[in-house]
Amino acid sequence: MGPIQTSARYREIARILTKNGFDWMWSRWGIGGVLGHAEHLAEGVKPSTITQPERLRLTLEELGTTFIKIGQVLSTRPDLVPAEYIAELSKLQDHAPQVRYADIRERIGVELGGPPETVFQSFDPTPLAAASIAQVHRAVLPDGTPVVVKVRKPGIDIQIEQDLAILGHMARFLSNNTDLGKRLDLSGLVDEFAFTLRNELDLLREGQNAERIAANFDGDAAIHVPKIYWEFSSHGVLTLQEMKGLKIDDLEALNSAGIDRKQLAKRCAHIALKQILDHGFFHADPHPGNFFVYPDATVALIDYGMVGRLDSQLKESLIRIVLAITHHDIDQMIDSLLSMGAVRGTVNRQMLKRDLDHLLVKYDDVALGEISAGQVFRDITVTAQKHGLTLPSDLIMVARVIAMDEGMGANLDPDFNLIQFSKPYFMEFWKKSHSVNAMMRRFGEGAFDIADIGLELPHRLLRLMGAIERGELRVVTSVDAPESITRGFQQAANRVAISILTAGLVVGLSVLAVVFRPSGISQIVPPALLVIAMGSSVWLLIAFWKSSRG
Repeated sequence: MGPIQTSARYREIARILTKNGFDWMWSRWGIGGVLGHAEHLAEGVKPSTITQPERLRLTLEELGTTFIKIGQVLSTRPDLVPAEYIAELSKLQDHAPQVRYADIRERIGVELGGPPETVFQSFDPTPLAAASIAQVHRAVLPDGTPVVVKVRKPGIDIQIEQDLAILGHMARFLSNNTDLGKRLDLSGLVDEFAFTLRNELDLLREGQNAERIAANFDGDAAIHVPKIYWEFSSHGVLTLQEMKGLKIDDLEALNSAGIDRKQLAKRCAHIALKQILDHGFFHADPHPGNFFVYPDATVALIDYGMVGRLDSQLKESLIRIVLAITHHDIDQMIDSLLSMGAVRGTVNRQMLKRDLDHLLVKYDDVALGEISAGQVFRDITVTAQKHGLTLPSDLIMVARVIAMDEGMGANLDPDFNLIQFSKPYFMEFWKKSHSVNAMMRRFGEGAFDIADIGLELPHRLLRLMGAIERGELRVVTSVDAPESITRGFQQAANRVAISILTAGLVVGLSVLAVVFRPSGISQIVPPALLVIAMGSSVWLLIAFWKSSRG
């Protein structure tokens, strides 16, 4: 997207930031020029009765969808954001003003090929909920099935792309010109955020996520995932089964319905742990607004726009970290963190070991039932960041899910402790991952890799040898050493070359004398050549000596 298309949005962002007292960024980060000399774009009284974290939250809400999403992501990153800001950013709610029904009607017409009154038996023009990306309406399918229709707001995709272009520009500027940008890899963080946000814009992908989780829980009565009606869905419209139940944070309603809250807390934890450890594919936004409870205590989970993934290696590392915490095995924890984290620069293992040891010591005298899993993971994440380790975003999502589920469980049952509850799940996963079948499967996968290497190796060696023969292979070595050391190596090499040359001439002349046995005047030739060889060696020695001094 070109600069002309984003210039108006640049000025709007600058105006809002300046109005809310964030004009200090222009001088501190030098980005006034990037935002069009924004210090002159807005006037007004800067808020003085609220804290800086509160001011940031209000500013992000005013900036709109993209920045609200940024705030929500930052609220899960204790490695990047101070605790007081996380507490405030966690209050960001994904609510937005309602879009006019005429605009929703037009969007459905474009996406489904006709207005709501022709596509559905009935369609409620009053929205059930309005978020920043989409708006939800009740409807009835032609066959009488009640559904909810999630409609992407008109124009929101264009605004988000403008914001992402601006964020990418600013991230590149800060990464190239500030220590903060380089240290945090802001360009990489923005790219990762853009990928996630674009996936949320695609409502078909959300439907696919829901169906995958439903398939993973097939036969498990703990959870109910809404059915997707694909014939009434598109990239901008998602039609799904309506979930009717009690809100999971409405404790009075749960008590009135006779729901066992202790068992409900365990059921929610079961759902989260199964997704993370067994499936490696999990709902990454489990806030209470996405949970409904049926009379039989079945949990209905909605909103699958944000999901996380863990491959077998990340799950293995996660288990090793948990075991390292329980056994106070710092070296194992460091090995696990290093195996899955991106390292910026050099990690001082001893310093990292010291900080992790200090971290775990404070939990040694605390009963297992009193330890917060979310706090432990936050502490480890912050320590890793301090030492230049950037943990995978999906692992950060796991920490967020654990923290949110822990909070929801404690709200349902004040005595609930996620660490105690999760121990059997972690041990079961460990047993499965180290069972005979699992080890044989790994061995088989490794054997295929070895076989592939064995088959490919001769061809690769032939290609390498061909490249060498054609002079296409070049090895460049660069050694940064003091000049005195370099000169010493050069002088030593010169001495070796002179010695080899002199020895070669002497040996060669001796062989000639023995083989040809010269007589008469020919006897003078070998000594003469020997004198010449020695003279040449002396001349070369003097030349090398002069070159080494010059």
